Amino acid sequence: MKRALFIFRRDLRLQDNTALDEALGNADEVVPAFIFDPVQVGKNPYKSRNAVQFMVESLKELDSGLRKKGSRLYLFYGKAEEIAKNLIGGGGIGSVFLNLDYTPFSRKRDSAIERVCSKEGAEFYGLHDCLLHKPGSVLKDDGEPYVMYSAFRKKAKKNRIRKPRGNRKSNYFRGKMRGEKGKAIYKKVLGEDNEDIFAQGGRKNALRILRNLEKYKNYPKERNYPAKEATTGLSPHNKFGTVSIREVYWAIAGKLGKRHGLIDELYWREFFTHIGWFFPRVFRGPFREQYSKIKWENDKKKFGAWCKGKTGYPLVDAGMRQLNKTGYMHNRVRMVAASFLVKDLHIDWRWGEKYFAQKLVDYDPAVNNGNWQWVASTGCDAQPYFRIFNPESQRKKYDPGNRYVEKWADEYREGKYPAKVVEHKKEAEKAKKEYKKIKK
Repeated sequence: MKRALFIFRRDLRLQDNTALDEALGNADEVVPAFIFDPVQVGKNPYKSRNAVQFMVESLKELDSGLRKKGSRLYLFYGKAEEIAKNLIGGGGIGSVFLNLDYTPFSRKRDSAIERVCSKEGAEFYGLHDCLLHKPGSVLKDDGEPYVMYSAFRKKAKKNRIRKPRGNRKSNYFRGKMRGEKGKAIYKKVLGEDNEDIFAQGGRKNALRILRNLEKYKNYPKERNYPAKEATTGLSPHNKFGTVSIREVYWAIAGKLGKRHGLIDELYWREFFTHIGWFFPRVFRGPFREQYSKIKWENDKKKFGAWCKGKTGYPLVDAGMRQLNKTGYMHNRVRMVAASFLVKDLHIDWRWGEKYFAQKLVDYDPAVNNGNWQWVASTGCDAQPYFRIFNPESQRKKYDPGNRYVEKWADEYREGKYPAKVVEHKKEAEKAKKEYKKIKK
């Protein structure tokens, strides 16, 4: 009997799951597994407990779906390649299937699993699933990767996007596996739940959003207003794949049209992931390497004020408090808060990137990095260094009734707002001079 191991990662669903479909079609029985890697869920400086909570909720629902098919989700703790080796040796596994991921850590991990399979005599199948267009499929005519978003999007939209596939197969393994952990592992990796978390995990919640996409038809006009419920909340579902990116694309295209602004958001995700694939150095430093010479002040007291939402700038503070409480911040406010850290407080954007990573329920390394480098003007297709968000002007324009600010920053409503930690105009000019000096 041919037995295959399928390892779930950021594809926590049974439907339209590329590598899972292949495993079920090629093996007599498939062991559906998830591996908690201590590098990711242990003492990781970039670990988001909110993201782990969302993931665990999604895993529990996935397990429930598998139990309806007579199986269950097999949970393991340890390095993925070591778990794979043990299962090949003692679990009768003849092949390993997984969907590829594209960060430096993921690529190194998947290469290690492939080496183990080769050494132990098992077949390895790594397939592309989490993007509309796999890395390397959207290139310039000379074969080089795009570094400008608009050109990337234009070329990518010429590529075919397949329709989602159903999955009625049920040839899952039903016995016991060596080294599997019980449900107590969830508590070990998570700890206490955040009752105020922005989004709950699981495919059912994602499908509910997709069924009601018509309510976001005005997204292009309303997306910048944080007090309005104009954003879908799909980002954590896209990160963990409770629905496939193809399901998301075709749901938007079918209900709102292929030219709708929500489609563009999917392509920003594609673009930043492609950049991280071709230029993995961006996870360590600026894409525009000349900006590594910037002299950051990195004042820890000011950084602490920013983290706590006590800068004296209501929109920045409201955003940071929303983030700290719920694991989410409205995208317009993310840009303003990030710009304030980098260009008003003169703190290295990597400090902010890391802090967001620790808090965001929708933390995606490539997207988070891309957005921070865009704001910091260090990225490949970034905001010009001389364009600096004025936090007060942004508040007046996008939260004119102060509904968002007053929801998250009580002092503003009570007229007791703290003093500003810096003066925006003065610090913005200082930032421009520093960037201009480097640009020369």
